[in-house]
This record gives sequence, C-alpha cells and structure tokens, in this order.
Amino acid sequence: MSGLTKLTVGHPFDTIKLRMQCSPPGTYSGPLDCLRRTISQEGPRALYKGASPPAVGWAASDSVLLGSLHNYRLWFEKLEARNRGEKVGEEGKDGKQARLSIFGHTMAGMMAGWTVCTVITPIEGLKAKLQMQTIGPKLYSGPIDCASQIVRSQGVFGLWRGFGATILFRSWFGVMFGSYEVMMRGFRAVPEGSRWKVSDGTATFLAGGMGSNFFWIGSFPFDAVKNRLMTDDIKNPRYPTWMSAARQIWSEGGIRYVLLSFYPSLALTYLSKRAD
Repeated sequence: MSGLTKLTVGHPFDTIKLRMQCSPPGTYSGPLDCLRRTISQEGPRALYKGASPPAVGWAASDSVLLGSLHNYRLWFEKLEARNRGEKVGEEGKDGKQARLSIFGHTMAGMMAGWTVCTVITPIEGLKAKLQMQTIGPKLYSGPIDCASQIVRSQGVFGLWRGFGATILFRSWFGVMFGSYEVMMRGFRAVPEGSRWKVSDGTATFLAGGMGSNFFWIGSFPFDAVKNRLMTDDIKNPRYPTWMSAARQIWSEGGIRYVLLSFYPSLALTYLSKRAD
C-alpha cells in the first residue's frame, strides 16, 4: 500500500520533472508553467501518464532493493568483523556490540542500487516514454504496446536502454543510505531530556528526507541523462551513448538547464517519504 500511496502522491511531480528534462529547450519556462500547460491542454489525468508500469513493478523493484541492501549489509558486517578478529554480533573490546561502519552502509547502498537496476530499468523506460506523450497522435496505446514496439525495433535488450546511465544514477543510493545512517546516529546520540531530542518517527522522517535530498543533489544530472536515453526515438535514436546525451544537455544550457527541473524532485523527495 505504501508503494501505491507514494505513486499517487509523487507521480505528478515526476511527470513534470521528466517533461522539463526531456522537452526541447524553451518549451516550458519553469515547473509551474509545465504544470499549468499539462493540465490545461491534456487534463489533470495527464499528470498520471505512465503510472501503470511503476504501479505494477515497484513492488518487485523495492523488494530487490531492500533485500539486496540487507544482504550486502550482512556481507560487510562479516568482512568488518573478520578484520577486527571478531564474529558478527559479538561484543567488541569496549564491551559494546560492533555496528556496521558508515563506509559499510554506503557501499551496501551503492551495490543495492546497482542490483535494482536490472529490474527498474525497463519499468522506468516504459514510464518515461508514456509520460512524454503530450498533445497530438499517440505513439503508444499503453505500456504493453510500448514494450512490444521496443522489442520489435530494438530486440529484448532495447527494454534496458539507458542501463549504464541508470547505474550511474542509482550509485548515489550509497550517499542516501550512508547519510541516513549518519543522521540517525546523531539523533540517537542526543541525551534524553534535551530540547533537541526528537521521537524515533520524527528522526526517521527527517533523516530519510535529508538523505533523499543528498541523493538527488548528486544524482540529478545522471537522472536527466538517463531520461533522455529512455525517451529517445525507438527507430531513429539521437543518442548512441550516455555521453552523447550528456553533451547534448550541456550544449542546451548546462547545469542551469538541468536545475530548472530540480525543484519538483525536492518536492517529490519529501512527499514520497511522507507517504512511506
């Protein structure tokens, strides 16, 4: 249910972000202009174009992400315990049970991001193509038709177009999970009775939201490149590699052009985290 709630709350922001990233320069003056024109020209339901692939696929991708994250954390715990000459879970020399290091949390998050790319890339590719169907004739009647056209034109592996850029983008999960752990340890270290002490729920919300912001700050340029590749023309693609897409984005205005679509991502971060 949390996945559907997150989709309901966050998908309109994602649609605005993606259209800002992938439309020709000058199409929209900003996120609010994109929102206004989308609703006035296509209706409010247009904000949920492309929602069906993540509605079906996010359960699988979240399972892969969190399951692999858990296993990678256990693996790094074993490595760190072995390096200390201890067994996992036993008390260290100071009498306290050793915790996984921040480096271990960061590496586990990054590797979980790599792992989930195998599942999420086709889902995001279908979602992006459907989101970019604005006014005019529709290229795809739905996600199944979209997938069928991709396979006919590019083969099965065409569904994984943008896989390399997706890996670069989701490598920043290491920053998200690492910073989350740093902040949670900071919140737990505040003495009881202090005016700065917050509840566990508040600490989780704040650390999760800020960790997600750190993720987006670093990964956002790679998200723009990934989406350019995923929304590229099936039969006559403009971008043979992720570098060619990055160069094109840079020529259109560089980082200032990319940042125009950054604000919906910040809203998406906190609203989606609240939905969780």
